[in-house]
Amino acid sequence: MRLMPNTLAGRTIFVLLAGLVVSNLIGLLIYAGERDKALISIAGGAAAERIVAVVQAVKRSPLPARSGVVCGQSGPGLAVMLASQAMVRPETMTWRSRLLATTIQNLLGNSTTGRPRIAIDEPGTNPGSHKAFTAVMGQCMGGMMGMMRKSNSNRMMSGNYGLRGTILLSQTRVSGQMSMLTGGDILRISYPLGKDRWLNFIMLSPRFTPIWRSRFFLAFFVMAIVVTILSVWAVRRSTAPLALFAWAAERLGRDVNAAYLPEDGQREVHRAAKAFNEMQRRLRGLINDRTQMLAAISHDLRTPITRLRLRAEFVDDPEQREKMLTDLEQMEQMIAATLAFAREDNADEPGKTLDLTGLVQSICDDASDMGHDVSCRGIHSASFSGRPLALRRAFTNLVDNALKYGGRLRVNIDVSPKYFVITLEDDGPGIPDDEIERVFEPFYRVETSRSRETGGTGLGLAVVRGVIRGHGGEVTLSNRPEGGLCVTVTLPRT
Repeated sequence: MRLMPNTLAGRTIFVLLAGLVVSNLIGLLIYAGERDKALISIAGGAAAERIVAVVQAVKRSPLPARSGVVCGQSGPGLAVMLASQAMVRPETMTWRSRLLATTIQNLLGNSTTGRPRIAIDEPGTNPGSHKAFTAVMGQCMGGMMGMMRKSNSNRMMSGNYGLRGTILLSQTRVSGQMSMLTGGDILRISYPLGKDRWLNFIMLSPRFTPIWRSRFFLAFFVMAIVVTILSVWAVRRSTAPLALFAWAAERLGRDVNAAYLPEDGQREVHRAAKAFNEMQRRLRGLINDRTQMLAAISHDLRTPITRLRLRAEFVDDPEQREKMLTDLEQMEQMIAATLAFAREDNADEPGKTLDLTGLVQSICDDASDMGHDVSCRGIHSASFSGRPLALRRAFTNLVDNALKYGGRLRVNIDVSPKYFVITLEDDGPGIPDDEIERVFEPFYRVETSRSRETGGTGLGLAVVRGVIRGHGGEVTLSNRPEGGLCVTVTLPRT
């Protein structure tokens, strides 16, 4: 499965191409088998016709003259030899030669005294065939020259140029046929004439084009390219809405008030977009209802808190009066913080391009002006698209927490190919490892390492994570080996 692409479009294209290749290979095997049978049958028919003509001519001639007849039957692409032994052994026959022998046997009928033996030699596999062909043609030429010597040499050489021309033409044909032996298959055929008498044939067979060089492969590659292009286009067009839904889901996680998806396209895409928009409307309504409910609760609670504050002023005991007023003030702060957290009052803030380095540097400068030990270093400029007030609130919470619990703060701003990385390191007591994730929960505070006397409602880090994640980033905490806490904020560059 390692070769399988990890995308839906890639896997679909892979499956389509794999099916195309497998189906065409099966078709190729079937086509190749039928093609070989057809070509062998055609070649066998032509060979059988020539063999039948030679056999009939030899059988009709008297025994003493058969050698001359056999020599006379040799012609273009054919050498015939009369011998006492067969040139082809039965064990050398292959499936191709057996198929060809069956074709010849069917054309010869029952007149033969036995089945022919056939061997097919590919170019360069049997040099003996070349030598035998050369020897036979040489014998035939020697016989023709002998006939010329027995005649009146003066009359033949001076007055009859036809025989000389025939001999020269035959020599040219022999040399041409011998050169053809290197370019095609050689058929060696042994045909039985009777007891210890065999007609041995050496025939030049046309070298059929291999299947991998035929036009079928060209058609296969053209079809594969066309199917690949169409598959890539169709699959990408079909899977494009999935990428759009993924992008819309990520955007919804950052901004619930984002624009709705267009409800167009194919029926399935239209239904999915409509369902997604309906989900977004319900989420938006749920958040608005929660915010309105908390605002109403806050408004309703402030009235009795105000009455309690007025009544506390009439308490005679100063110590009790101070404690009551302090509790009422904490209640007001908690209500205000809860309301601000629920509203996410910066969620509707429009985004714009800002200098992230300048924003963090200004927060550090403000803390340094107030007498805190703060240093900030890193890249000079970092262009980022986001909500300035929300980011300022998040980094201000981080800087305040580090100075409140760590005393000294070192801020570093770095950049990677995909992210801006802001690290904040303090010298505080750190956070137990089993509570690092819990501190991001609303209203949770680490009592063993973060004193309640310093104040706070436990919403600072929850707000930070909400703002950073709303910008597509992440915030993590880790304890430094030398002591203190390290906060790492990553924000995407795009």
